[in-house]
Amino acid sequence: MSVARFKDLCVDVSSVGPMTEFWETVLGLSSSADAAADGPVPLRGDLPGQTVWINKVAEPRTVKQRVHLDVHTSAIADLETLGATVQSPISAEQSWAVMEDPEGGEFCGFPRDSVPAYRLMEVVVDSVDPEAQARWWHGVLGGDFNAGEGKPYSWIENVPGTPFDYFVFIAVPEPKTVKNRIHWDVDAGTLDAVLAAGATLLRPQDDAIDWSVCADPEGNEFCVFLPKPEDV
Repeated sequence: MSVARFKDLCVDVSSVGPMTEFWETVLGLSSSADAAADGPVPLRGDLPGQTVWINKVAEPRTVKQRVHLDVHTSAIADLETLGATVQSPISAEQSWAVMEDPEGGEFCGFPRDSVPAYRLMEVVVDSVDPEAQARWWHGVLGGDFNAGEGKPYSWIENVPGTPFDYFVFIAVPEPKTVKNRIHWDVDAGTLDAVLAAGATLLRPQDDAIDWSVCADPEGNEFCVFLPKPEDV
């Protein structure tokens, strides 16, 4: 039985305005009028889970992103027009292009004949042990666990609340070294249940934040939101 439910995604950026415009168009979302002048900007779709928060941070991107987004697109050239650059083009062995956003963050573009209104296809997480990571998140979020036989990746799908198809965990040789620039938030009944599942508490909810910051077994940050008193 799962102990949490997917809530939304968060993307750390250095320049909020340009990156809001970029991801708004790439993902097929709309910037929200309820954004605070000095706070994160929410991009929203038709479903609550289609919310993506654009968060300004002081530190620039310094290493390959450990979490990246795969998106549907009508053409790779359309992404380039928005300010993305091609890192690795489509080839006979690769049906997608590895891209960099305007701040150098990696993402992948998958050309489609028909592009859905919401264009996020999957969230991909670099992992030392992808099967263990997929099994752990399957236990936390539910859905269906899958392991690619003889393949260096595992994934979960049909995860309640997720407006995209897959969480994919793919093998890489290097461990995590810096804070991820993309993370997801979850709703949970209790923080204790998330910690009992094996998460590490990095920062508890306090007067400054309405959530607790946790990490999964490989150190990937995620935020846990608990029911508000009026919702209990």
